[in-house]
Amino acid sequence: MSKEKQILQMLQNGYSQRRIASTLRVSRNTVARVVKAASDHGLSKDALESMEETELHHTLFPEEAMLPTLVTPDFPYIHKELLKNGVTLKLLWQEYVDNCRDCGKPPYGYSQYCKLYQDYVVQNKLTMHIQHKPGDKLMVDWAGTTLSLYDKVTGNSSKVYLFVATLPFSMYCYAQACRTMKEEEWINAHIAMYEFFGGATRILTPDNLKVGILSNRKYEDPVVNRSYQELADHYHTALIPARVLAPRDKAAVEGSVGNLTSHIIARLRNRKFLDIHTMNAAIRKELDRFNDAPFQKKDGSRHSVFLEEELPFLQPLPRYPYEFAQWKSATVQLNYHIAIDFQNYSIPYEYVRKKVDVRYTKSSIEVYYKGNRICSHKRLYGRRGQYSTIPEHMPVNHQLYSEWDKAGFLKWASSIGEATYQVVQGISDSYRIEEQAYKGCLSLLKLSDKYTPERLERACKAALERIPSPRYKNIRLILESGNDKAADPSNQSSETIHDESYALVRGASYYGGGSHEK
Repeated sequence: MSKEKQILQMLQNGYSQRRIASTLRVSRNTVARVVKAASDHGLSKDALESMEETELHHTLFPEEAMLPTLVTPDFPYIHKELLKNGVTLKLLWQEYVDNCRDCGKPPYGYSQYCKLYQDYVVQNKLTMHIQHKPGDKLMVDWAGTTLSLYDKVTGNSSKVYLFVATLPFSMYCYAQACRTMKEEEWINAHIAMYEFFGGATRILTPDNLKVGILSNRKYEDPVVNRSYQELADHYHTALIPARVLAPRDKAAVEGSVGNLTSHIIARLRNRKFLDIHTMNAAIRKELDRFNDAPFQKKDGSRHSVFLEEELPFLQPLPRYPYEFAQWKSATVQLNYHIAIDFQNYSIPYEYVRKKVDVRYTKSSIEVYYKGNRICSHKRLYGRRGQYSTIPEHMPVNHQLYSEWDKAGFLKWASSIGEATYQVVQGISDSYRIEEQAYKGCLSLLKLSDKYTPERLERACKAALERIPSPRYKNIRLILESGNDKAADPSNQSSETIHDESYALVRGASYYGGGSHEK
C-alpha cells in the first residue's frame, strides 16, 4: 500500500499528523502535503477505499501525471545477463533504451542507469559484476621487469624502467620506458600518459612508491610528494594510493600489467636499442598491438571498449600540460637576490635575509614567502652568474644598504691603496645595477680582516698587472699562495695576522652573515 493511502486512512482513524509521520517514518511536511491535497480535492472515505494507488496519486497530484515517467530498469534481469560472456552494462543499457523508445517512454541516461544498478546490488547484498566505473580510476606503477639500453660506443648496457598505467574498467593500457625511477621521470611519464588517454580520471591510484607517496599508514592520510600532488591538482584528480598489503585492490590491473609487460618484453627480446626514443617508438607499436588484440571470452578489445564505453566519461585535459616543478628553500642575500643553479634572481628588498620557498621549472622561477607568491622570473640559462633583476624589487632609499653603497666601498678601498681602489671600481662598473656588485666588494673587504692592508694592496696591484678585471677570487688566491710577498723588498710586512683578536673584528652580523664569495 502506498504511503499516501496509509496517511489518509490513519487520518480518518483519528491519528494526528505528528503520530502519522512517526509511525510511517515520513516527514511531517509529506503528511501535511498529502492531507492538504485530499482536502482540496474533497476526497471522501468511500472514494479513498475504491481508488487504486496510482489513481489516488494522480487524483491528489494531477500536475505530476503530466510529467513523463522514466522507465525503471529490470534489475534482476540485468544482474542475470551480466553473468553471460560478452554481455556488458553498456549493451544492456542500449537494449533498455530501444525498449523504452518502442513504448514511447523516456529512458534513464547511461550514468544514472549504472548508478541505479549499483544501488540495487548494494541493497540486495549481491556480487557486483562490474567492479569499476568507466573513467573513474587510473592505476599506475613501475613494471617489475626492466629493459636494456646499449651504449653505441662501448656496447655496455644499462637498465631502463617501464612505467605502466591501466584504466581498470576497459583494461586499456599505457607503457613508456624511462632511464631512471626518479621524480622527474615519474612526473613526465604521467604527463605523457594523460596525453595518450586524452583525458583524466576522477581518481589516480599509484602503488606506495617513495617517488610519489612519502607515507601511507593505515589510520592516517597519505603523505604525498609535493610535485606529485601538484600534478594531481593540475589534472583535477584525487590521489588515493593502493592500500598496503591489499593485493585484491589491484588484482585485475596487475594481471593486465603483467600480460602487457610479458608481451612487450617477449616481442622486443632480440632487439638492441641505442637510444630511448627508438625504444619508446617500438614499445608504442607493441602497446597498440596489445590494446587492439580481441578479448578471448567476450567481444571487442581493450581499445574498442575504451573508445565506446570509457572515453566519454574521462575528464577533459587542461589547456596546457603540467610542467614538472622542483622546490627548494633559499635565503635572500644582501643584494636582494637568490641563486638557483648558479643564476641570480631578484626578490623584493623587504625580504632581505628572509628564507623563501622557490618553485622552479624548465621555464620559470616562482618565489613564495609563507605560502604567498611574491615574485616570478623567466629562468636563465647559459653563462653562470647571470642576473635577472626587476627594477621594482630595488629599495627606494637603500636604507638597508646605507652603510654599504658604491661610495662607501670606494672610500674604504682608497684607504687601503690605489690598486685596491681600482679593483673595487672595476667590480662596481661591471654590473648594470649597483647592488649586484655589493657581494664581491664585501668579500674583498673581509680579506682585510685576515691580511694586512699592505698585503691586500700588493695583491690587488699584482692582480691588475695580470688580469684585466680581477675579482675577489683572484685576490684571494694571490694572498693564499703568498705571491704578493715577492713584491715587498723588505718582506717584513707581508706576514699573515694570526692573532685571533684581529680576525673578523667586524663580525658576521656586520656583513649580513654567511659567505660572500663570488
